[in-house]
Amino acid sequence: MSRPGFDHIGVGVGIVIFGEGNRMFLARRGPKARNEPGTWEFPGGGVELGEALESAIKREIREEYGMEVELTGTLGAFDHFLPGAEHWVSITYCGKHVRGEPVIREPGKCTDIGWFDLWNLPKRLSEITQKNVKELLRRKSRKDGDSGHR
Repeated sequence: MSRPGFDHIGVGVGIVIFGEGNRMFLARRGPKARNEPGTWEFPGGGVELGEALESAIKREIREEYGMEVELTGTLGAFDHFLPGAEHWVSITYCGKHVRGEPVIREPGKCTDIGWFDLWNLPKRLSEITQKNVKELLRRKSRKDGDSGHR
């Protein structure tokens, strides 16, 4: 059986979910997570064969956290290289929380969730989330005219 990310490049989707006060939803990867346990991430998952990218991210958020989101755009497509010769291409969306109180529905894969300000993120971010934050900061800097604030 072929394994995405190992035997061929896997395709993943992630999302930066904005809530009240422009805070962002993050989840801490649990001991049963496929990789990078203990790190915080913008949530996401793998795309299934025949599944549209936008449908995949909405499904993942609904299944894993019981939330409905509205997609507002894309942050970008990122190479995601992990130890063990694992390679994914991750498309990251931006979106907003529409309804559903977030809960952890897969406790082995996730140990904590929370809403965070861009300037006060947890210390241990997953590799792909670090790339996403770098892109968010780049866009914010460009939008703010490099002033460093709104």
